[in-house]
Amino acid sequence: MNIESFKNVLVLAPHTDDGEFGCGGTMARLIENGVTVTYAAFSTAAKSVPEGFPKDVLKHEVRAATGVLGIPPEDLKVYDFEVRTFPTVRQDILEEMIVLQRDLDPDCVLLPALIDLHQDHKTIAEEGLRAFKRTTVLAYEIPWNNLNFSQQAYVRLEERHIEKKVKALQCYASQGHRNYLNEDYIRNVALTRGINISCGYAEVFEVYRWIL
Repeated sequence: MNIESFKNVLVLAPHTDDGEFGCGGTMARLIENGVTVTYAAFSTAAKSVPEGFPKDVLKHEVRAATGVLGIPPEDLKVYDFEVRTFPTVRQDILEEMIVLQRDLDPDCVLLPALIDLHQDHKTIAEEGLRAFKRTTVLAYEIPWNNLNFSQQAYVRLEERHIEKKVKALQCYASQGHRNYLNEDYIRNVALTRGINISCGYAEVFEVYRWIL
């Protein structure tokens, strides 16, 4: 069974750009092969936007980034939960996820890892497992937040998939000050994961639930 066996994939991103970092190459591969990918970002992190940028800049950047990957505008969902407060509004987040489950009925959900150090990421992982408990669920890697990530499932990627991931992340001009946005870093993580399984590039996932 390969990743394209899924036909309707939902990506849960705590903040705009998290999904691209964690599984941008995988999304590009899925879309290339005709799989429907819906991207749900739960915060545009207005309080974290650097000085000199409009507070709603990430709403525009996520549209551009997901467009690079091939996600149509109607398959992008952007919510306005306040950054770094997700544990206090977890029931509201869960209710939005339940709506997504009902409306989309995805056969695979990609979300952050339960061991992610960021409180917002961890909340999305926990509530995602509750909302999609009868669905295949895989956790994507955010290396700087994951101290002991289990590399259980690998998705092989080609240069064109990594190129789209890089170009998508370059849409986030407001986040250019972050060192993990560096193209060499993005490529080298994918290269390292690829070396692990003797291919050019890869992204890695933890398996929480696999339904065949």
